[in-house]
Amino acid sequence: MKMPKSFTSLVLFLIWHLISSENSAAQACTIYVSNKCPFPIWPATAPNYGQPVLANGGFYLPPGQTKSFQAPGTWSGRIWARTGCNFSPDSNWEPACETGDCDGQLQCNGKIGLPPVTLVQISLQVDKKKPSFYDVSLVDGYNLPVSVSTIPSDGKCQIRGCLKNLKKSCPSELQVLNGRGEVVACSSACLAFDEDKFCCRNQYGSPEKCKPSVYSKIFKDACPSYYSYAFDSPPPLVNCPSDEYLITFCSARWGGGELADDI
Repeated sequence: MKMPKSFTSLVLFLIWHLISSENSAAQACTIYVSNKCPFPIWPATAPNYGQPVLANGGFYLPPGQTKSFQAPGTWSGRIWARTGCNFSPDSNWEPACETGDCDGQLQCNGKIGLPPVTLVQISLQVDKKKPSFYDVSLVDGYNLPVSVSTIPSDGKCQIRGCLKNLKKSCPSELQVLNGRGEVVACSSACLAFDEDKFCCRNQYGSPEKCKPSVYSKIFKDACPSYYSYAFDSPPPLVNCPSDEYLITFCSARWGGGELADDI
């Protein structure tokens, strides 16, 4: 950046820089990630093309803890939680997490997590007169329940958690097991079978042709506020502008029941 030569120009430059910095700060959004699961998680972020990586792409979050980080006012991308992680400096890009892994790294640095995983998808707007969009997707599968809300909380701006334990109701052909034989995630039918009718592609690439399957209905029954398949209708998309958002994994309560039961 070229510095001004005269004193007057320097003063004007500094004033402009200060105003620009304040405007940038005002345009920023704060995202809080809370862990109410009875076990540690490793939240991760991945930006859409051209967007910066938030929070170095991933971090450790113990039970009962919350971490906040800044996002530009126009940021878009995805946030998810990894489970069952054991990081090693000599991972050699081998998976370190039972779910949501990104090449065995604590900080994903823009890498997308390995599905199946519950995805929070966000698209922010600088202009608060315009809505920011966010949703929770099970299109690639499920690993943890999550809720999303604005701060302060507003009922119409909230995506609630699940009503049932999806891991317990997951069909055997969709189950993802860890080394101890425990169900740690539930794949979507698209991810498990890679068939056009489940993935809503090719001849099934429209809402008219791609309909709910027996598998997506299981997802929808357990988690009605989430996308259960690509053309879920009506779209479970929330559009609320805010300067602060709260993403809670294993929310304390949902639907009158204890969310911690769904792990």
